[in-house]
Parts: sequence; structure tokens; C-alpha cells
Amino acid sequence: MRQRAVIVAPGRGTYNKPELGSLSRLHPDKAALLAEFDAYRKAQGQEPITALDTADRYSIARHTRGDNASPLIHACAYFDFLSIDRDRFDIVGVTGNSMGWYIALACAGVLGPLDGLTLVNTMGTLMQKHLIGGQLIYPFTDDDWRPIPGRRAEIEAKMADIAARPGHDLALSIDLGGMLVLAGNDKGLAAFEAEMPAVQDRFPMRLPNHAAFHTALQEPVAERGRAELPRDGWQQPDLPLIDGRGAIWQPKVTDIAALWDYTLGHQVVRPYDFTAAIRTAARELMPDVFIVLGPGTTLGGAVAQSLTLGGWRGWTGKADFRAAMDKVPRLVSMGREDQRALAL
Repeated sequence: MRQRAVIVAPGRGTYNKPELGSLSRLHPDKAALLAEFDAYRKAQGQEPITALDTADRYSIARHTRGDNASPLIHACAYFDFLSIDRDRFDIVGVTGNSMGWYIALACAGVLGPLDGLTLVNTMGTLMQKHLIGGQLIYPFTDDDWRPIPGRRAEIEAKMADIAARPGHDLALSIDLGGMLVLAGNDKGLAAFEAEMPAVQDRFPMRLPNHAAFHTALQEPVAERGRAELPRDGWQQPDLPLIDGRGAIWQPKVTDIAALWDYTLGHQVVRPYDFTAAIRTAARELMPDVFIVLGPGTTLGGAVAQSLTLGGWRGWTGKADFRAAMDKVPRLVSMGREDQRALAL
């Protein structure tokens, strides 16, 4: 009997030094499609995805740029999706984090392979070209993934206080499991970094080469994206899609114009609630397992935290999650070597 699976596509920041070469190593059978992707990139005057993946060394300046990271991550994730064993898994829905929403559209069949790459590449290039603002991450849960009383309210109060100051922009970008991703201009981000206590020896953590995604600062990017990406080629999804509000777009009854408008409008300039997307997927689609596409291993934790915060299967913290995983894998991260085979 096949397991019911929800697929989760990753966003920016998931292809790092350990992932260098993973695309060519893990997907030699996708060479023909990768060649089409490379041809598209060359036609845009951009470095081929293959060249990025097979570089001699990983470079933050080169590999984390929006115009390079976005298509590279898309190819890794989309090829992982194509590799999932459909005899073992009945895919009942697709979602993603931030840029992962674009990848989810391709996985669900709204866009064909090349149109999916075009969407990701265009938006990643526009983000890099404008590079408006930045992002940082700050947690509101403890080491067991339990919300620290009052911590989230403290973060939101400080964010509002800073945003009210002249010349300071700061807003919620992504609700990401046990962490909040904040975005704004340099004054806003610097003020938060200076005024909030450092926790876990690494937060607040500024994200390199990230713009102020999912905030009003990105309106110029959204406007340009709508101009460059017409609705031609968009079609009904083959699978339910859960967006960054936790709303479900169903096959056969989706308003394609509304989906296009959300993708290049609300999704770009308003907060992305990844936690709500995972909660909706768990409650409404009743999966047996969540499969997180590669590259990288960072998104698995946010999925697990989101499921724990929602009390899925009675989980209330990290200890519950780990105990459950020891019995039956409910979360499979394809970017992890010890879990990848479970999806193939």
C-alpha cells in the first residue's frame, strides 16, 4: 500500500558548500533536461547551471547570488521530485518555503519544466538586480522546540518599535517553524541586531545575498515580474497546492488568473507563513509522510518544528519528534544521505 506524501520544496539558502556537485552526482539520468536548462541560461547571457554545480570550489559571492542560487536550487529540487518512487508514494499535495512556492508550481504541473525554470530564474534575477534590503533570522522556541513564553510577542514588539522610526524598515518576512525571518533595510536590521539579545551563539543571524523578501519593499520586483512573466502556459494543477497563507489550490477548480496574481503579487510583497502551509497540509491532506526535496538539510528542521507547533500526531517537542522518527519515518529529507533512499 502506498504512503500518502506531501512534498515540500526548499527556498533560498539551501545550496551550500556541502551540496557542491550534488546535482550532477545525484541526477545523471536527468542530463537531457539539465541541458535544456543550461541552454535557457546561456540564451539569457547567464552562467549554465552545470557550471555552477561542478565548480572547483564553492563561493558565497557566486553561488548565493539570487540569479545563480535560484535556478540551481530549482534544478536540484525539481529533479528530486521527479525521482520520487510513485509506486511507494501517493503524492497528495505540494508546498514550499518562499522561493519553494515557485518550485511547487512546477512540481504540481501548473508550469512545465522550462516554464518553471523561467519563473524561478526571472524572479531570482530581478531580486539580485534590485537587491532591496536584507533578512535575518531569530528564534522564539527553546531547544526542545517549545515556544518560550512571551518571546514571540517581544520580537514583534521590537520589530514594530524599530519600523516606526524614521528611515527604518523592518517587517515579518517568513513564519518559519520555531523561527521568524525578518526583513528590512540596513538601518532596520542593524537596530534589531543591536537591541535584541544574542541567543544560541548565532542569532540574530543575517542571511547573505538575501533581499527583503515578502515585504512591501519588493513591490518594484513584483511589478517587474508581472510585466516579464505573462500568464501564458499556466494551467490547472495536477496536485493540491498549499500556498504561503495556508490556502489550498485544488486541481480542476483553480482560478489560474488568481493563482498568477497571488504568485507575482501577494506572495512577493506580503509575509510568507510557511508554518501555516505545513499545518494545513497536515490537517487537511492527512499524509503519512512529508518529503522535503533537496538540496541541503536546513528545511527539515523547520518542517518538524511546524508539525510540532501544530501538535501533529500528538508531538509537542523535539523529544516527541525524535521518538516517533525512531519508530516510523514521518519526515524524509532528500538532502540527507541517510534518508534519501527512503524516497527513491
